Amino acid sequence: SEAKPPKEETPKGISPVKAKKTPSPADAERRKLRPGSGGEKPPEEPPFSYQLKAVPLKFVKEMKDIVLTEAESVGSSAIFEVLISPSTAITSWMKDGSNIRESPKHRFIADGKDRKLHIIDVQLADAGEYTCVLRLGNKEKTSTAKLIVEGIP
Repeated sequence: SEAKPPKEETPKGISPVKAKKTPSPADAERRKLRPGSGGEKPPEEPPFSYQLKAVPLKFVKEMKDIVLTEAESVGSSAIFEVLISPSTAITSWMKDGSNIRESPKHRFIADGKDRKLHIIDVQLADAGEYTCVLRLGNKEKTSTAKLIVEGIP
């Protein structure tokens, strides 16, 4: 009965060797890819593509809900503000899922990483869910907050 355990160990001993052999073609491919991805591009490209990968797309400061009572809100303005990173990302704004165009009603303010949606002359109809869409390359992030206009009881 003591002779059995070593026999069971031999297949176990063989399988790691097989497992070690399988990754090697992939390793070889990885080795092939490395020099090509870094060295053969024109010098203008790597810094840009590197920047896109290195900088995570994020909201440093998310949007916050704005609550106004109807008496206060009518004729006043509401400002949704986000802080984004990196400043090269493109922001667009939506209300209840549809894009907002810049108009006398909606002003978009972009100052470096600071992005604002300025809603001028707030009416009850402006209440809803506002979303800031952040895009960089093929990445996308969103931040959403509500504009709540409370009717006077």
